[in-house]
Amino acid sequence: MANPSQQLGVRLSLAIQQAFGDEFAGTDPIVRRSTQAGFDYQANVAMSLAKRVGAPPREVATRIIEAADLSGLCAAIEVAGPGFVNLRLEDEIIVGALTDSTTDPRLGVAAVPHPDTAVVDYSSPNGAKEMHVGHLRSTVIGDTLVRVLGFLGHTVIRQNHLGDWGTQFGMLIEHLLDQGWDASGDHAIADLDALYLEARTRFDGDEEFAERARRRVVALQGGDEQTLAVWRALMAESVRHLQAVYDRLGVLLTPEDVRGESFYNPLLPGVVEELVDKGLAVVDDGALCVFAPGFKRPDGEPLPMIVRKSDGGFGYAATDLAALRYRVGDLGGTRLIYAVDARQAQHFAMLFAVASMAGWLHDDVRAEHVMFGSVLGPGRKPFQTRTGDTVKLIDLIAEAETRVAAVIADKAPDLSPDERESVAHAVGIGAVKYADLVNDRIKDYVFDWERMLAMDGNTAPYLQYAHARIRSIFRRAEVDPDTLTFVAGAVQEPEERALALQLLTLDEAVDAVGESLQPHRLCTYLFELASLFTAFYEKCPVLRAETGEQRQNRLSLCDLTARILACGLDLLGIEAPDRM
Repeated sequence: MANPSQQLGVRLSLAIQQAFGDEFAGTDPIVRRSTQAGFDYQANVAMSLAKRVGAPPREVATRIIEAADLSGLCAAIEVAGPGFVNLRLEDEIIVGALTDSTTDPRLGVAAVPHPDTAVVDYSSPNGAKEMHVGHLRSTVIGDTLVRVLGFLGHTVIRQNHLGDWGTQFGMLIEHLLDQGWDASGDHAIADLDALYLEARTRFDGDEEFAERARRRVVALQGGDEQTLAVWRALMAESVRHLQAVYDRLGVLLTPEDVRGESFYNPLLPGVVEELVDKGLAVVDDGALCVFAPGFKRPDGEPLPMIVRKSDGGFGYAATDLAALRYRVGDLGGTRLIYAVDARQAQHFAMLFAVASMAGWLHDDVRAEHVMFGSVLGPGRKPFQTRTGDTVKLIDLIAEAETRVAAVIADKAPDLSPDERESVAHAVGIGAVKYADLVNDRIKDYVFDWERMLAMDGNTAPYLQYAHARIRSIFRRAEVDPDTLTFVAGAVQEPEERALALQLLTLDEAVDAVGESLQPHRLCTYLFELASLFTAFYEKCPVLRAETGEQRQNRLSLCDLTARILACGLDLLGIEAPDRM
């Protein structure tokens, strides 16, 4: 059974067509939750239709209702105000939909009828360096999109576009060889971090070293075995470090998802050849460039995308073109998603424009730049340690767990040591992730421990606690949720009804994220659900309900709430502990 708001939408859309003609077929009736007491939904389309049909909004609303077949669906209908159509559902419709959701493993969320092959590019740190807070947003947002798209039935291919090639590696390898570094030795990534800083200092201040580093890049690209041996050891250690962070953070990326820049190196000549053959690449000031219409320099001159530099080398633009071409041609991608910060907006706009010119992107293949803002510290300044260093991601995770563990030790001393550790991890990581996902991703946000770990407000701990509290109800009642069913009279109280209607719109929230690629829409849904549950729980006794049927219905509402909270949090990559 479709959720009730969708059923209303279908019937009212047909009524609009019947009332005003086939030219209005498919018109959205704009069904929303009603703010009027005694009603569940309202349709707001009359105001926007009034001018088109040449009639006052109230008359438009009345004609829609007269043409609509709402029998068996609505118990009450009225036209109110300037033309709002208020609708109250039949109780049986709500109970039937709740029963369907309870027995559906997907909780009412249907798989998409026409799935994409979605290739999601996310995280994408640099090799031979530790991950830092600047990698948090791409990793967390991308992982949520992977989960949601997969849940909706799309084929999802994860791609971790690791920075593992180019000048920085020539610089680092040359420095390491000068230091007598043994590629077969055991080196921690922290050591490589320090060595990278040393190499950078030498590169910036020693021209002789800088020239040797540039030659080392040529040796790397040319397949020199000594250079490659050091490079392989660097990358192996990098991937080990990355996976340790991903495992702690609870994201789905694996070493098999790594597709570094080096992977595309052999493909670059073919990209250039195709662009030249299609007449798209031209020589400009010695470099081979593509000029996409509409892109200008600050002085108004055309802005080129350089696919091959004047010295014959390739830059990241060529690599990104090769990656896009590979993802369409070899991976079969029909929806390419790039979770990369907003500062790269122009680059990706040009990338997609050139790919369209080349025919790699077309009506059956779309590419989307999932832009996001920055993580800021106090005073909306760059988020750094007290010493001014970049905050390492592994340290951020550890601090989250430590902070939560201290609270648990004080407020939940009855938990076993293993439970404390498990809950500290789930709540700490969940708080960090949720604080990133809860806001419109395009905006910057301030990293605030106190706010993100709060047990009230729109936070992960609030949602996790709502789930844990429900599970505690069943432990006290000694009831197996799998034995429960809804019976007549399930939505008599306003708080019961409001909670039920929210439970029945999980599909709308998940579908919205799948289409818009905006995770905050799911966060908003879950917070509203937890808030409505709190209001229900405070107003409607569950274990002390007046009748057995009322108790069963309220326990069933509790169980479905917990299941949907757990499902929604899982789609955000956040655990839902049974105890807190």
